[in-house]
Amino acid sequence: MIYFDNVTKVYPKNCIALSDISLGISSGEFVSILGRSGAGKSTLLRLILGYEKPTKGNIFFENLNVGKMSPSYLPYHRRKIGMVYQDYKLLDQKTVYENVAFALEVLGKSDNEIRRIVAQALELVGISDKANNFPDQLSGGEQQRVALARAIVGQPKVLLADEPTGNLDIFTTKEIVKLFLKINQLGTAVVLATHNRDIVNTIRKRVVVLERGRIIRDDKEGRYYL
Repeated sequence: MIYFDNVTKVYPKNCIALSDISLGISSGEFVSILGRSGAGKSTLLRLILGYEKPTKGNIFFENLNVGKMSPSYLPYHRRKIGMVYQDYKLLDQKTVYENVAFALEVLGKSDNEIRRIVAQALELVGISDKANNFPDQLSGGEQQRVALARAIVGQPKVLLADEPTGNLDIFTTKEIVKLFLKINQLGTAVVLATHNRDIVNTIRKRVVVLERGRIIRDDKEGRYYL
């Protein structure tokens, strides 16, 4: 579904973020991208979304070249992708329901569809009882659950997560990881970028290790990172 073909990304002042990356991610797969800060994890996700273009090489999403997509087509491409960040990026003046519904309003869904889909998403992430709360009335873990619900309501082919548990305690981190696994079991591919080795050990799925913009390991399970 996603394929990096000898991709290099160089930022101004010759800052090499990624170097000669070749990587395939299959439909429905769960892949953790493990690496320290500055290893190139966020750049890799931004390239998938089309927010950045590769300096060299090509990135394919469902056989379409992301780097060559027109600006007018990119919004359609991104509708196939859900995105979760470390800082949640919720709209403070909207309730939990409204934050999640907003993603569907942009897609032009009817009011009845929105009510049904939002209810399902909030139930899936275990936060139905907070539908009328505002973000500042929620804990960090609850806010991340809202962000997850918002990311999946459009039924994306892949869910990208950039350090989604970076601001959470150990217990809450485990609960959020369980949700990612649950979403993956329902058929959505997940690409999770993290610096936390304990997370990949918990997940025990494929792990790609980045160091200074290069892939140094690509293993089937994370249990080896003890």
